[in-house]
Amino acid sequence: MAATPQTKLLRVGVIQNGRIVEEHHVRRDNVTIGHDARNTIVLPSADNRPARFALLENQGQQFQLVIDETMQGRVNLGSSDVDFDSLRSQGMATRRGDLYVLPLQETARGKVELGDVTLFFQFVAPPLEEARPVLPADIRVSRWQTMDRVFFGILAASLFLHFSGAALIISAEAPKEPELALDQLDDRFVRAIIPQRPVEAPRVADSGAAEAPKDDKPGDEGKDAADKPAANKPAGDAAERRAEVVKKVAGKGLLKILGSNSGGGQGAFADVLGGASGGGDIAAALAGAGGVGVATEASVGGGTGPRGGGAGTVTGIGEVGTQGGGKVDLGTKKETAVQGRVQDATPDVESSDVDRAALARYVRSRLKSIQSCYEKELKRNPNLKGKVVVRFVIKPSGRAGEIEIEENTLGSEAVGSCIRTTIRNWAFPFKPDSDTAVSYPFVFSPAG
Repeated sequence: MAATPQTKLLRVGVIQNGRIVEEHHVRRDNVTIGHDARNTIVLPSADNRPARFALLENQGQQFQLVIDETMQGRVNLGSSDVDFDSLRSQGMATRRGDLYVLPLQETARGKVELGDVTLFFQFVAPPLEEARPVLPADIRVSRWQTMDRVFFGILAASLFLHFSGAALIISAEAPKEPELALDQLDDRFVRAIIPQRPVEAPRVADSGAAEAPKDDKPGDEGKDAADKPAANKPAGDAAERRAEVVKKVAGKGLLKILGSNSGGGQGAFADVLGGASGGGDIAAALAGAGGVGVATEASVGGGTGPRGGGAGTVTGIGEVGTQGGGKVDLGTKKETAVQGRVQDATPDVESSDVDRAALARYVRSRLKSIQSCYEKELKRNPNLKGKVVVRFVIKPSGRAGEIEIEENTLGSEAVGSCIRTTIRNWAFPFKPDSDTAVSYPFVFSPAG
C-alpha cells in the first residue's frame, strides 16, 4: 500500500514534571534523540540510551515510529490506545532487525517514556501564511508620480545623444589615407625602412700578397723605386704582430710544450706560424712528454716507398686494456615487510534504508585497502596504533559524500587522508531515499 503524503507538521516535545520544556515542529527531517549534540532532541547521558537514535523517520513522505525491545510508551492510532508491548507482540509493528517500525497516519499521536523524560508527538496543521499588508487606495501612488521628471528627462536626452552618435560612427565610411611616395617620407622613416650597410674597415695588406702589377709606362720606373720603402712597411708590421702572438701563447697549455725546447721564443709553434715545412721541431718539442710519440717518415717506412708503408706498426683501440678492475657486488635492495591489523566495529547508521550488517560485510570485503593506508605509515612509525572513526553520507546514488574524520587517535593525518580517498571511490549496494549518515570505526594495531 502506497504511503499517503502528509500535509501536516509533526510536533515533538519533551515533558518533565508535567510541563513542556522543549518543542519542535518537523516537516520532513528525521527526529533523533540521544546525548550527541547533533540530535534533534538532546537528552542526558544514560547507560541504556544510545548516543544517537532515530525515533521518528520520514520515509516516502510519511513518518514512522521506530522503537526497540526495551522502549515503553503508548500510541493512539485513531480508534484506541495501544502500548508498545502490544505493538511488538501482536505484530502491528514491522520487525526490522532488533527494531520495530510502525507507520503513522496524520491522526496518530503518542508518547515515549525514556526514564525521567517523556516525549510526545502528534500531527498539527501548519500555520496560515500571513497576508501581506496592502495600503489603502487613497494613499497609494504610482511610480510615475514619485519619479523626478527633470532627472528622467536629462537621462533620456543623454542616452539618445550617446546612442545616436555611436550609430553615426558605426554607419559612416572610414576615411581613406593617401599613400606617400618614398621621396615624400621623412628621412628617419627612410632609414628605418631601408637600413644602411655598415662601412667596412680598410683591410691591412698581407705580407705575402702578390706584387702590384707593373705599369708599362717607362716614365714610372723612378716613381716605383721611390715607393719601395713604403711597400715594405706593412710587411714589417705583420711580422711584429706575429711575434707578439707567439710570445702571448707560448706559455699556454700544450703550446708551452711545443715551444719548450727552443729558445728566444722560437720553437715548433713558431715554426708552424713561420714558413718551415718539416716536423723535426715538433718531434723534438714532444720528446720530453711522457707517453707521447710522434710519427715520422723513418717510423712509418721511410721516404722511398708510399706513405704508410715500411716496418711501422699501428696499434688498434681494441688492444688497449685496463688493469686492476674487478667485479663489484652492489647487493640487492631488500625492503622489510611491515604488516598491521585492522579491526572494525558495528557502524552507526541513521536510517533504516541501510542495513548495518550488510554495510559491515561490504566494508570488511574492502579492508585490504584500508589496511594498506595504515601500513604505509607503519613503515615510518612501527609503534603507530589507535582508532579512526570515519563519518560519511551514503547518497541515493550509492556513492559516499561529506567524508570526514570524526575521531583519530593514531595521530597521523596521512592515514586519515588516505582513508577518505579510499571511501570516496566506493560504490555501496544501497539506494536510500535520502542522504544517510554513517559513522564507521576502525581500530589499527601492528601485527605481533
